[in-house]
Amino acid sequence: MTSKSSPILTEFSGRSGEILERLNKLYPALIDLSLDRLKRLLNDLGNPEQHMPPIIHVAGTNGKGSTCAFLRAIGEEAGLKVHVSTSPHLVDVTERFRIAGHLVSEDELSTTLIEIEHVNQQQPITVFEVLTAAAFVLFARHPADLAIIEVGLGGRFDATNIITPMVSVITSISMDHEAFLGDTLAKIATEKAGIIKQNIPVIVDQQNPEALTVIKEIVHSLNAPCFIKDQEWSVTPTTSQLIYKDSKGTLELPLPSLLGQHQFRNAGLAIAALRNSKLSIPDNAYQGIAKAVWPARLQRLYGKLTDLITPESEIWLDGGHNPDAGKILAQMIQEKWQDKPLHLIVGMKDNKNVHDYLAPLIPLSTSIQAVVEPDQHLAMPISEIIKASGDYAISGGTVKEALLTLKQNHTAPIRILICGSLYLAGSVLRQDQ
Repeated sequence: MTSKSSPILTEFSGRSGEILERLNKLYPALIDLSLDRLKRLLNDLGNPEQHMPPIIHVAGTNGKGSTCAFLRAIGEEAGLKVHVSTSPHLVDVTERFRIAGHLVSEDELSTTLIEIEHVNQQQPITVFEVLTAAAFVLFARHPADLAIIEVGLGGRFDATNIITPMVSVITSISMDHEAFLGDTLAKIATEKAGIIKQNIPVIVDQQNPEALTVIKEIVHSLNAPCFIKDQEWSVTPTTSQLIYKDSKGTLELPLPSLLGQHQFRNAGLAIAALRNSKLSIPDNAYQGIAKAVWPARLQRLYGKLTDLITPESEIWLDGGHNPDAGKILAQMIQEKWQDKPLHLIVGMKDNKNVHDYLAPLIPLSTSIQAVVEPDQHLAMPISEIIKASGDYAISGGTVKEALLTLKQNHTAPIRILICGSLYLAGSVLRQDQ
């Protein structure tokens, strides 16, 4: 089959950054919500979504990526070959596709995207739908025991909702992406719960009652077995262990590798999902929660950016941009980070509720500097962040400029937290390499 001339097929270099840039030029954003475009493309590709390994599908507002990281860590601890599709990427588009334990190569990804464009022939499609199709093609071609698929946005009309999983997971639901998902928690929960399938088990985190009511109604209508935190399963941390309990018994596990009490719940979601799946996972494999890795979620940096701070100071990075993310971060700071002054460097994506994100963090911080990076996608202006903070924040310029300001003003060791948009986190990780 021949294709019309397109930017992705002419003078293609194979570099993943160019792949995404060309995709964005080729496929402008579509505002209508429909799975028909992707169904048509996948049908033309031979329906790879029907030939993947058993799938766990993960939706929610906060904690999706961490839950996927725990699922992968447990699966690999059990000796399984695991595919993982997550979004967005932080530094390189290849991060979105982990094939049987390894990130996809740029050559294989570029070849797959060119093949998809040959088949699509520039018919209307979105970039995320193209990338989702790429994940399904790659996962169908490489043998594995498990595929973990993270929802991109919402759930009901998300491109990933083409699949039929063996288990669905719904993490914590809160207000976010209101322009797309609705302006109430019930509306947002309806979109997230759109991944629930007839007779297929769904694992649910603790939720606001408004969201839980919606989920229960949908579960009942679809006759889907439902396992809710603190009802069908629970996790209890001690000083050195995480105790997981459900009807199948009790697991005494090491604490999760990812920081914050919210990660106990995310680890629990992963454990519950696998214990209610078709896979045979030995009990000792659940110790894999202590090996999970997920970048930009309370990640300490040790690279080039540390050259810009005083000795014995620390730089941490956390990607979170909604009010619940701010509350979770504040809780962790109160519990773990009271030993030295905390200075925040904040950059947000435009249209986010930065006021409610910052509100719980302001009392815990010695200073806040608002920043914008040149490559930060749809960045909120510094003046808007300062305004949202009630003029508590000051202008930091860029991350590097903010770090140098802190070095000039503080000779004693301090803790620095760079937080906000995942796009900012990606920029920071590139600079730290």
